[in-house]
Amino acid sequence: MSTVFNFTFVPWFRSVAPYIHMHRGKTFVVGIAGEAIAAGKLQNLAQDLALIQSMGVKIVLVHGFRPQVNEQLAAKGHTPKYSHGIRITDSVALDCAQEAAGQLRYEIEAAFSQGLPNTPMAGSTVRVISGNFITARPVGIVDGVDFQHSGLVRKVDVDGIMRTLDMGAMVLLSPFGFSPTGEAFNLAMEEVATSVAAELQADKLIFVTEIPGIRMQPGEPASDDNPIDTELPLAAAKQLLASLPSPTEPTDIGFYLQHCVKACEEGVERSHILPFAVDGSLLLEVYVHDGIGTMVVDEKLEELREATADDVGGILQLIEPFEKDGTLVKRDRTEIERDIDHYTIIDHDGVIFACAALYPYPEAKTAEMAALTVSPQSQGQGDGEKILKRVEQRARAMGLKSIFVLTTRTMHWFIKRGFVQVDPDWLPEARKRKYNWDRKSQVLVKKL
Repeated sequence: MSTVFNFTFVPWFRSVAPYIHMHRGKTFVVGIAGEAIAAGKLQNLAQDLALIQSMGVKIVLVHGFRPQVNEQLAAKGHTPKYSHGIRITDSVALDCAQEAAGQLRYEIEAAFSQGLPNTPMAGSTVRVISGNFITARPVGIVDGVDFQHSGLVRKVDVDGIMRTLDMGAMVLLSPFGFSPTGEAFNLAMEEVATSVAAELQADKLIFVTEIPGIRMQPGEPASDDNPIDTELPLAAAKQLLASLPSPTEPTDIGFYLQHCVKACEEGVERSHILPFAVDGSLLLEVYVHDGIGTMVVDEKLEELREATADDVGGILQLIEPFEKDGTLVKRDRTEIERDIDHYTIIDHDGVIFACAALYPYPEAKTAEMAALTVSPQSQGQGDGEKILKRVEQRARAMGLKSIFVLTTRTMHWFIKRGFVQVDPDWLPEARKRKYNWDRKSQVLVKKL
């Protein structure tokens, strides 16, 4: 094994460890689009899910089957029919859906049964259990359209699912539900996953989809200046949804986003949209600081927001002990009042628990993140991460390419979160003039 590999593997593994601890014992509901299976991604997804489960996460897997049902319909000479973004399931489509679901269930069970040597599945035993956990009701007639055998979730057997998860098994759900009279209904994978996540009060709802996530400028084409928005606060996600036309296709911006918003409104703290086109996207999203797709997050009781003039006193109170012990450079009240627009804070019932300021240097396409502070009472709860992510969002929205920090004591915290050390000469000219050579601060930069 090469020394280079050792040097990259060890810090990488250490940086992943906090996320392994954080997610142990948590419940994730993962919805995989039928398109991912049609594109041949099942084997790798199964390996990644088995790996996540082996690290103590409870997983409910819901599969979609849109392309598989359409393929069966085409073989029978029928055309798929949709309205309001929902399939109209006549008796032929219901037969096709049952055939596709049966076939996919076997494929998924087989993928989790391959404990092949020299693969990530070696030595793993993943018990996959599916069952009649969903009670359904008909969609009925909407705007004069009879949806026939298409249904909506009426009830989720939370007890049954929890008991199965507690046994150490993975729960597999097909987008099917049955009425109390035994009638079968074809459901949408997205609706099943969202309802189950909400009913279980899951820690995460994750959609593995044909879209890469939501971009900073949603209507604009993909480019370096229009990256994926890795974290969307619930309020911003709702605002975006309200500005979009009603989604009908899975590739519409609002299609998965509407379900992420609904889940967050119903108590699921974090909902994610990931691309199946990127190998390992599940692992990248769950165990790497910046993730790869878009996460909609409901910051419950605490509020992550930009500061206002009313917050000056609270910010001073928070940073004062850190200025006294030399961790932070001293700032006086007038300076904070003047720069209050630059600050992002986390407040909980009117008390400020964390803050950071962002000073842009547009000519150098960079910005300084200064005065990042987390109250000793809430350290270790991820507030520093939340502030960092919001500051990164603000910098990206300004079209900047990087952010930098000057620090004398917390270098490792930043390195674990993607910053790299550079020479003070790297600093933009205007900032170099103010650099205190006696303090010997380390300069760390993160590309956005």
